[in-house]
Amino acid sequence: MAVIEPAPLAPPAAHEGILRRQALRESAARTYARSLPIVPVRARGLTIEGADGRRYLDCLSGAGTLALGHNHPVVLEAIKKVIDSGAPLHVLDLATPVKDAFTTELFATLPRQFADNARIQFCGPAGTDAVEAAFKLVRAATGRSGLLAFTGAYHGMTAGALAASGGAEDVRVTRLPFPQNYRCPFGIGGERGADIAARWTENLLDDPKGGAPAPAGMILEPVQGEGGVNPAPDSWMRRMREITRARSIPLIADEVQTGVGRTGAFWAVEHSGIVPDVMVLSKAIGGSLPLAVIVYRAELDTWQPGAHAGTFRGNQLAMAAGTATLAYVRENRLAERAATLGARMLARLQALAIDHPCIGDVRGRGLMIGVELVDPEARADAGATGAGSEAPPDPVLASAVQQECLRRGLIVELGGRHSTVVRLLPPLTLTDEQATAVIDRLADALAVAERSPDRRTTTGSAR
Repeated sequence: MAVIEPAPLAPPAAHEGILRRQALRESAARTYARSLPIVPVRARGLTIEGADGRRYLDCLSGAGTLALGHNHPVVLEAIKKVIDSGAPLHVLDLATPVKDAFTTELFATLPRQFADNARIQFCGPAGTDAVEAAFKLVRAATGRSGLLAFTGAYHGMTAGALAASGGAEDVRVTRLPFPQNYRCPFGIGGERGADIAARWTENLLDDPKGGAPAPAGMILEPVQGEGGVNPAPDSWMRRMREITRARSIPLIADEVQTGVGRTGAFWAVEHSGIVPDVMVLSKAIGGSLPLAVIVYRAELDTWQPGAHAGTFRGNQLAMAAGTATLAYVRENRLAERAATLGARMLARLQALAIDHPCIGDVRGRGLMIGVELVDPEARADAGATGAGSEAPPDPVLASAVQQECLRRGLIVELGGRHSTVVRLLPPLTLTDEQATAVIDRLADALAVAERSPDRRTTTGSAR
């Protein structure tokens, strides 16, 4: 398959008017539209075509939603089949053949030890509602109110989900350290750093003066996405499972972004072999359409009818698209493909870091990849060396790299605590040739951005 090169910039046209009207009409809370000023009009697979005639390689993929890329034929056919059948499109939580097919396919992909004793709750259409449902579920089942979450986490934008995320200001959730190699909170990284993080958690829960309310559950991401693409060590995941099981604390795995093959396993918990009590699922399970569910251990199913509901929890088109996506990923072994191709991309990026000191770290799992950009001269100026002396983050450089990528027809997102991690979330259908093009364009953008004459004069104020 030939790599699609970006078309030349078109003269000012209707798309500029659309962008102006968006800026005037939409709220100040809009995000992607600020850093990605494009007007998509057509898309297929990895490629988006804008109204200005330019074509882009999309490594954002709807924030990880598009496991098969844009408008995959099996997804379009599944949607068309439901529409042409005359089936109702809105059914609340009534049973339908479309829902039954989705649930059957979903359970077939889940870890067998989990699926054999599980229940499913269809939630409102966004992952954040599924997080809220998970919190309500474990609180009802345990009779406790406290929650355990981790630094750097992101679980959504509704009140409860936001309170459990890393950036919450009104903290009502007990915060625990999430292990990292590059910016370890204890300054050592590796297995030792992860072990200390686990010991910290264990000690806090057993300390009668620790100040942690009796927890109804612990929520974690197997790979923190918005937090900067931080994969949790498998041994640490197993420790969290042991700690929570020993204390009868339900463990909630937030697989909203990591699920459906993204990390190189169908579900990211499979890397460590743990079986959580609750799994929060959204994004890719809807095949590009809004869908969110929680799947949980049957013993937790103590809810009364209507304890959690939502008008749009019966999205038939999303269920059909999701069934097709789940089946295609499973039948074509795309999780294994993501593991193989992701490892190649990581290796190329790590090689790139040798010649670019501004690349502080390259990390990820499968096709969930992050490149953290730093200011190495600032570390040299401070004379810092040794463990825990990583160079400071460089948000100005990261923003410049993102814009240079866009100029080269590559869409990437930024994440991490200071928005300095360039994130790659390409579809699982990515070809070898496309993967090469993605890394080439990113490398070119990085080379140009780091030579910018005004970068050193602006990074200090941005940090």
